[in-house]
Amino acid sequence: MRAPPSREELLRLLPKHRGLTPEAPPGVAPIVPTEGQESVWDYPRPPRVELSRRKAEIYFAGTLIAESTKCLRVLETAGAPVYMFPPEDIEPGVLSKTDEWSICEWKGVAFYFDVKVGRNIEEKAAWAYPEPIDDLGQDYTRLANYVAFYPSRMDKCLLDGERVRPQPGGFYGGWVTDDVVGPIKGEPGSQGW
Repeated sequence: MRAPPSREELLRLLPKHRGLTPEAPPGVAPIVPTEGQESVWDYPRPPRVELSRRKAEIYFAGTLIAESTKCLRVLETAGAPVYMFPPEDIEPGVLSKTDEWSICEWKGVAFYFDVKVGRNIEEKAAWAYPEPIDDLGQDYTRLANYVAFYPSRMDKCLLDGERVRPQPGGFYGGWVTDDVVGPIKGEPGSQGW
């Protein structure tokens, strides 16, 4: 496995068009949110990070492995919110860092974790940004060492007791709930968003 790029290399590799908030592509009609809902098309690009006081829970192998009312919520145009858990609200020993990494054009290098409970292992089911970049002034440094989980890879994820639906497409880790409307990136036909 090759080593991730240095911060300087990463900044040279990132696309120059970063920071442009797209409009919905032709033929895509954003759903108008009703009271108490929000549209993923109102989320910004670059993504916004905000504190969420909602109770977020993650279960794997029949065990509550993470519970928090201090998650950071990452909101990006067309994507469902991603909930990132503070390390102290994750059960000790359930995360095992892998050698796998990827690059987010906004936040930098993400490292992946296997999730383990007893003999149950879900490979590369969580990720974190140990040293997020913040060259766009979005305060991504707040995300350092917070961990996001793919809801599609867990037994269940709950947000204020509501069972979360995974963001479509398998690649994304967004949490879809009744108060979020789309269409959401990852659905069929959304590859160019």
